[in-house]
Amino acid sequence: MNRTIHKLEVDGVTIEYSTIGEGEPILLFHGGHSNCKEEFGFQSLIENGYSIITPSRAGYGETSKEIGDNLLKACTYYAKLLDHLEIEKAHIIAISAGGPTGIRFASLFPEKVLSLTLESAVCRKWLTRKDLEYKAAHIIFRPSTEWLTWKMLGMFSSLLPTFIFKVMAAQFSSLDKKGIKERMDQNDVKEFKRMNTRQRSGHGFLIDIKQTSDLTDQDLKKITCPTLILHSKNDGFIPLDHPQHAHETIPLSELHLLDSWGHLIWLGTAAKERDEKLLSFLRTNKRTIQVM
Repeated sequence: MNRTIHKLEVDGVTIEYSTIGEGEPILLFHGGHSNCKEEFGFQSLIENGYSIITPSRAGYGETSKEIGDNLLKACTYYAKLLDHLEIEKAHIIAISAGGPTGIRFASLFPEKVLSLTLESAVCRKWLTRKDLEYKAAHIIFRPSTEWLTWKMLGMFSSLLPTFIFKVMAAQFSSLDKKGIKERMDQNDVKEFKRMNTRQRSGHGFLIDIKQTSDLTDQDLKKITCPTLILHSKNDGFIPLDHPQHAHETIPLSELHLLDSWGHLIWLGTAAKERDEKLLSFLRTNKRTIQVM
C-alpha cells in the first residue's frame, strides 16, 4: 500500500494521520491498539476508487493525548483535520473501540458526513470497573509498560504464529475451535501476525475505555446520515447488544450480521461479504456534484 504519513500541528497539539488511495474520501477511525498504519479492510476500498484518511486517534501513534480529554474535544480536532485537507464531506468508518468517536463525530458534524459505517464497533458503555478486562487493561496496557506487552506478543507471533492465533482467536470469537477453523481463510494466521507486530496502545487504549462513558443515546439519536452497522454474529469481544442497540437508536440505520469467525470481520471466509456490503452502501450514498 502506497501510504503517506503526515502531521498536522494545530492549537499546540499534533494530529498524526495517513492518506492512501485516490477518489471519494473516507475518514476512518481505527480500533483499539492501532494507529494511522491500520490496514484491515483497506484493499477493497482502494481498489474501488476511495481515498482513506486515517488519523491516529487521541493518545495513539504521535497524536497528542490531550485531544482525548473527552469525545467533544477529540472530534473537534478531527473536524479541523478535514478542514485542513479541504474536504467538505466524507464517509465515516469507525472500527471497534473507535466506534464512540465515529458516532460522536457524525452527531456533531452532520454537514461533514456523507455516511457512517460502524464495523465491529463499541456503541455504548463498555468495560467498567467491575469487569476483569478493565482491570487487566490498566495493568498490561498502561502507557509505561504497554511497549513491553506488544514487544513480547510480536516476538511470540513471529516465532509461533499458528499457536498465538489459536490462543488469541478464542478471545475474539464466541465459537469453538471447530467453528473458527471452518470460517478461517488461508491467510488469516499471516494477517494476525502482521497485526500483532504493528500494534501499540500508547495512552490511547485507556483513553478509549474512559471515552465510552462519554457516549450517550442522544449521540445515536442525533445521527441524520445513512448508517451501516456491520458486526459478526460470533463476536466474542464486542457483545451483540452493541450493534443491536445502535440499530434501534440511530434513525436511518441498517444492521448486517456476518457469519465470520469473530471480531475481526476483515479476515476469514466472510470478508468478501463485508467488502460487498460496504461498497454497495458507499456507492448508494456517494457524493453528488451539483452542476451550476
